[in-house]
Amino acid sequence: MRKIKYKKGKKVQPALLEYTGVHKYTHTEIQLFVYDNLNLAEFNEFEVNEIEKHVNYTKVNWLNVHGLNDPDFIVKIGEYLCVDNFMLSDILNTTKRTKLDEYHDTLFFNIKSLLPDADSNNIMVEQISFLLKNGILVSFQEKRSDFFTHIRERIRTHSGIVRTKQADYLLFLLLDAIMENFYITIENEEDKVEELINLSKRSTDLSILEQIEKHRDNYNFLKRSIIPLRDSLYSIKSIKDDNVFDAIDANNFTFFERLHQKCLELLEQIEYDLTTLDSASNFFFSTQSHKMNEVMKTLTVVSVFFMPLTFIVGVYGMNFKYMPELEWEYGYFVILGLMFLLLLGMVYYFKRKKWF
Repeated sequence: MRKIKYKKGKKVQPALLEYTGVHKYTHTEIQLFVYDNLNLAEFNEFEVNEIEKHVNYTKVNWLNVHGLNDPDFIVKIGEYLCVDNFMLSDILNTTKRTKLDEYHDTLFFNIKSLLPDADSNNIMVEQISFLLKNGILVSFQEKRSDFFTHIRERIRTHSGIVRTKQADYLLFLLLDAIMENFYITIENEEDKVEELINLSKRSTDLSILEQIEKHRDNYNFLKRSIIPLRDSLYSIKSIKDDNVFDAIDANNFTFFERLHQKCLELLEQIEYDLTTLDSASNFFFSTQSHKMNEVMKTLTVVSVFFMPLTFIVGVYGMNFKYMPELEWEYGYFVILGLMFLLLLGMVYYFKRKKWF
């Protein structure tokens, strides 16, 4: 099972930020959508200091950042939004668990996006963070990906109600898109587990058990990723009447309740799949035991066949001088015939009893 390991890092000043992920060579770039029900403007490849020129506070502004390997770039965005350093640190530190924070008028959401690795049984992890403040939604991705392609197209083509809603509804759509990856990952795991179960019925190779344990680790990792997301969404769901989260419109809390319900469904499915894996392990060990019992049964039957024959051979192998059968001309052939008939009789008896 995957364990959280403590790594003693170098001592730095609190104001210094450092990206801890694996995509250290991804070029940092930004994309900005500014829209309302009537108009849409899209901006690509511009500098951070040009954000003020393009942002329109009377409309919804979605600033999407690809690549976190340039902390200075992230710091400039934080300075523009007047975001505290601890939020920027959580954006750059990919080892943090999923969390939700609101500090002053800024809503911060940190989530893990999981997808299956097509070339192995591993799960690919990417941290995605969100800042929501004053009608501006900023999303931070470790690398360029297509998680939100369909949402961009909905904005461009004015499909659905996204252009009629505020930035909090856009946050719901982005979170929902990320959660769809959990469904994809679980479905992929279920397909592989089904193949393992079918394979275990035909083979007793120990590599099957290793793969079962690998998928059990994957399910536990999924569970550990979804539980904090469930808790974060519940915190939104439970305080909708407290007027704490000013960044979310009261009419849009129901959308986040749907996401919370999805988390519960995902966790229930994971529990069911873990039970299936336990059944697969039990079936594998049962198959192993059955195979061993068959081998022992065969060896036992063969041993029983030769026990009376060994007794007869032992008797006539004694070095007594007066053994009448030893002087008989046909004694050797009679004893061989007797041994053969005894063997046939035992085979017939065992077959009749269905002992083999």
